[in-house]
Amino acid sequence: MSTLQPSQRGRGARSNASGRFEAQAREAFDDGWNDADEPAPPLRTTLTPEHARTVIARNDSPDVGFDRSINPYRGCEHGCIYCYARPSHAYVGLSPGLDFESRLFFKPDAARVLERELARPAYRPGVIHIGGNTDPYQPSERRTLVTRQLLQVLERAGHPLSVITKSALIARDADILGRMGARRLARAAVSVTTLDRKLARIMEPRAATPERRVGAIASLAAAGVPTVVMFAPVIPGLNDHELEAVLERAAGAGAVGAGYVMLRLPREIKDLFREWLDSEVPDRARRVMSLVRQMRDGRDYDPEWGKRMKGEGPIAEMVAQRFAIAKRRLGLDRPSTPLDLTQFRRPAADDRQGDLFSALSLEGEGGAHGGAMGG
Repeated sequence: MSTLQPSQRGRGARSNASGRFEAQAREAFDDGWNDADEPAPPLRTTLTPEHARTVIARNDSPDVGFDRSINPYRGCEHGCIYCYARPSHAYVGLSPGLDFESRLFFKPDAARVLERELARPAYRPGVIHIGGNTDPYQPSERRTLVTRQLLQVLERAGHPLSVITKSALIARDADILGRMGARRLARAAVSVTTLDRKLARIMEPRAATPERRVGAIASLAAAGVPTVVMFAPVIPGLNDHELEAVLERAAGAGAVGAGYVMLRLPREIKDLFREWLDSEVPDRARRVMSLVRQMRDGRDYDPEWGKRMKGEGPIAEMVAQRFAIAKRRLGLDRPSTPLDLTQFRRPAADDRQGDLFSALSLEGEGGAHGGAMGG
């Protein structure tokens, strides 16, 4: 394992290269003075309000299982090195590296905006996926309550939702999700990438431990929430051998289904991931990237729809077969019950509710907050 600078401890990325849209690029280099310099201070997390005019994002990707989503946060403090959302930070002039996991944005008025969107006469209900880009249960969600407020709006409107996270904080909202689950209005997915706590600590440094994620599955299942385990991403040569063990633990906790996604390395992620491999698992770095390329037609990544999620070739086929066999053996292959769209009741448009949501949002907007460990 490498020795990290104080500013990098507890973080996933090892660098902070400029985003691809910046006119000027910055790159760290050794100027020969490092030994005499004071060490860099620990990297702290900042949380900045983002006032959006709309919160429901639409997508028409044929290999994504939803057509609309809500992302309460931009950036993700969990710091997962493989996160496919990292490149999106470049759109706000920040780095997909350390900036992505330390310079976060949140939407304090998201619930009010959502209620306004649902109230529009032209709106037609469809399952809203919460967390399609970054995790809706950031450590700061304990204080901001943005995701919980969104759930409250959707419950009042009888609007179906799905939510995905790798945070145990989702168990806090088992009351809402349980009531909605009983009405066929909610389902959840919890990502468990590894059961190896040491690997999780370096690969997903500020996410909940594997044990706590399995515990979250159990809490949601006990509350009556149909919950799926996501073994994602599958990283050949690093965590792929754990596939069956993860599904078995999740099934024992009450999961009713399972899914997986192969490692994706679009844009800046490929360089960040290689850098992380060389730093944290140098003995396996070359083998991991070789296996990845064997699934991607000799490239680090293939963005083609239908291939980007599962890969292709013998390695990808073997993983698919193992996954299917494990699902059948553990009873995780039963068809899921569709969520109910008929219970939707359009909210009455009332701008006065803005005062309520403003009062519940984070005090002292725009200030810096120390990063909390865990999820």
